[in-house]
Amino acid sequence: RMNHIELGKTGEEIAFNYLLNKQYKSLNRNYRFKNAEIDLIFEFNNELIIVEVKTRNSNFFGEPYESVNRKKQTQIIKVANEYIQKFNKNMEVRFDIVSIIKNNKECKIEHIEGAFMP
Repeated sequence: RMNHIELGKTGEEIAFNYLLNKQYKSLNRNYRFKNAEIDLIFEFNNELIIVEVKTRNSNFFGEPYESVNRKKQTQIIKVANEYIQKFNKNMEVRFDIVSIIKNNKECKIEHIEGAFMP
């Protein structure tokens, strides 16, 4: 059984490949600003896609995406604003969550487009 850090890294890798397979163009991974981070940044249909990946080994305590509360969303939005300014990204922005349940029996991926708004 993986610890939560290994599970998180595995989940990010699964989400990354999943979005690449959907023809999303990767711009950045694990983009950090101050004490916050965006897991994945893609471009798709002339939109900047900011992706938060949540991975759990079961949904016993709820679906993984349910843990992305308003505080976490606000952090992600701050980092996204910094990224947009730094790289002069003049495009629409969408905030997605990729929610993954990964264990020995299953790997369930749920991609929630426009999961939250600034």
